[in-house]
Amino acid sequence: MTGRYPERVDVAIVGSGPAGAAYARILSERSPEATVAVFEVGPIVTSPPGAHVKNIADPAERASAQTRSEGPHAQESADRTGGIVKTTQRRARPGTFLLETGYQVEGEDGLPVAAMSSNVGGMAAHWTGACPRPNDSERIAILDADGSFDELLSEAERLLGVTTDAFDSSPYGDLVRTRLAAAEDAGRIATTRVQRMPLAVHRREDGNLVWSGSDVVFGDVTRANPRFTLFDESLVTRVLIEDGRASGVVVEDRRTGESAEVRARFVVVAADALRTPQLLWASGVRPDALGRYLNDQAQIVFAVRIRDLPTTDAEGGGAATGLSEYSGVTWVPFTDGMPFHGQVMQLDASPVKLADDDPAAPGSIVGLGLFCAKDLQASDRVEFSDRDVDGYGMPAMTVHYRLTARDHEVIARGKDEIVRLGKAVGEPLDDRPFVMPLGASLHYQGTTRLGAVDDGSSVCSPQGQVWDVPGLYVAGNGVIPTATACNPTLTGVALAVNGARHIATALAESPE
Repeated sequence: MTGRYPERVDVAIVGSGPAGAAYARILSERSPEATVAVFEVGPIVTSPPGAHVKNIADPAERASAQTRSEGPHAQESADRTGGIVKTTQRRARPGTFLLETGYQVEGEDGLPVAAMSSNVGGMAAHWTGACPRPNDSERIAILDADGSFDELLSEAERLLGVTTDAFDSSPYGDLVRTRLAAAEDAGRIATTRVQRMPLAVHRREDGNLVWSGSDVVFGDVTRANPRFTLFDESLVTRVLIEDGRASGVVVEDRRTGESAEVRARFVVVAADALRTPQLLWASGVRPDALGRYLNDQAQIVFAVRIRDLPTTDAEGGGAATGLSEYSGVTWVPFTDGMPFHGQVMQLDASPVKLADDDPAAPGSIVGLGLFCAKDLQASDRVEFSDRDVDGYGMPAMTVHYRLTARDHEVIARGKDEIVRLGKAVGEPLDDRPFVMPLGASLHYQGTTRLGAVDDGSSVCSPQGQVWDVPGLYVAGNGVIPTATACNPTLTGVALAVNGARHIATALAESPE
């Protein structure tokens, strides 16, 4: 899947995360005659390319894959604990790296722990796999208006391999859900009651869990497509714009330092919500909304010991990935009346270290997390320098980000709510919940947001095509225009499906 750069392709995709992989998959299914190339700045760290590192059984190999994902200055470290709970240090989770500078402007809140990954598969090699559907004001009205949103979400679930039964054998899952439901379900409709978290994970015939990464999104049809190529360690430094239209990319081979132009009929930038607008800026594509409406989700965490734990002979299972399957992952859906997205996870499924499990009663401690929807502001933005550069030689970023009075009110309410839910499940390990440093969610959105019309408040159409630049598409969580609290990957992939279908139709109507 790697090789020298071609002179020309039909579609050039920048970024190999779930959104970029979704474009490659849909085009392989709908436009099998089209040549498609994916360019990823980071290396291949798993086999198959883009797989989740949780599927790597050997801890040393898993740690190596995480280290190699940690950007232009990746290096081995004795501290592989990661996480940032209950510390003021700027620490990144394993597999990610922090912004070196520009993460906070004096007098503003900033995003002190804003982080990224550089590897084939992007953040999907390191994520929790949570794939809840958006609800109420999280939903995208323009797609609801034409009736397409739910079908696109269903297609995203297919590509990501979403299931709800992976942890059904967990001995404490039903107990956790029953107690949460008693505390929370009153007044909720069926779809928003406490339930199993939809997860991008499936169980193999041998009983072990397999977490989805971009490898699952690519699928066999993409890997078998002779017209598809994946180039790792390939930095796209510029989108070529000729006569107002995207015409290809300039790509630098990170191994040799050599650059090449790859011509393309369509260019899709699916880097992430920080690096996608960065590449557009570097390419001279600078609409008013570029980088604006930056949306992080304030994250509140709390740990409890399950009360009155039943006697069980369960041994935990999941040996291949080291997971002890005791309580699985439970979902408390967002509603406008309760503007939080809640997930309750067994400790070793959590991306951050909330506590040490109890060796005397393994699986008895669970972590609760509430994500808060942001009060969206155009002034929350990432800016790019025309002078300074980052570790890749791309325009340096500066984050402008403030919590509003409404944000502070929601966070205060969330702290009360998570304690209430935690006490319904068990005994708190601490008296107070912890608000994670801003940026910890890794759920950045809005910086290339879609809109119904080009009125200066959006970057692209509902299909992801950048306004006034035919042939140029943006993809990923940055395209989401709403204030969400739920994990955004499913929605980001759904929007990528919409864009990929748009390109497939254009290719069919105007074959070369």
